[in-house]
Amino acid sequence: MKKKLLSLMAFCAVLFCFLPVSQGLAFAASWRAANESELRTVLPARAPVLQERIETEMRTASGITDGNGRFVAGIVLITAGYSADGKYSHYFVSQVPLKIGGSSLKAGEYVIGWQHIEDGLSVKFYESSTGKEVATVEARLSPQVTRVESFRVWPPSERGIMQIGRFSFPYQIVE
Repeated sequence: MKKKLLSLMAFCAVLFCFLPVSQGLAFAASWRAANESELRTVLPARAPVLQERIETEMRTASGITDGNGRFVAGIVLITAGYSADGKYSHYFVSQVPLKIGGSSLKAGEYVIGWQHIEDGLSVKFYESSTGKEVATVEARLSPQVTRVESFRVWPPSERGIMQIGRFSFPYQIVE
């Protein structure tokens, strides 16, 4: 009787050890690349940046969805002639909290700007409505990246990275 009880307890302990891992895998697998029509519902033709509405370039749109109406997506801004010229290059929407580098981003609307550094990019996230800087991360050349993209959000189950040009940085969805 004691052996059966000990065996059952050991089995339950092993099962509970693997439960968080399997839940995490199911969560990551539920996010997928968003299609063009889905991205059009989330990303504006003119992005609200400070007091302006800056045109976007839909062919550069990229994002992911959980299939339940939540998105993480971005698009290139056409900044020529706007006050954002040179500071911001992308408009970014996250409908879930994210961890990027050592920073946490709340669900919201952001603009992204970047500058070349010695061996990568310094990527900065700003609140779209105020221009307040909220996160900085370094993007590096990555062996995972096989082609240059204006902007791309990879699903967590595939790569869990965001890509600008040839450079990428990891992100995590915080639930």
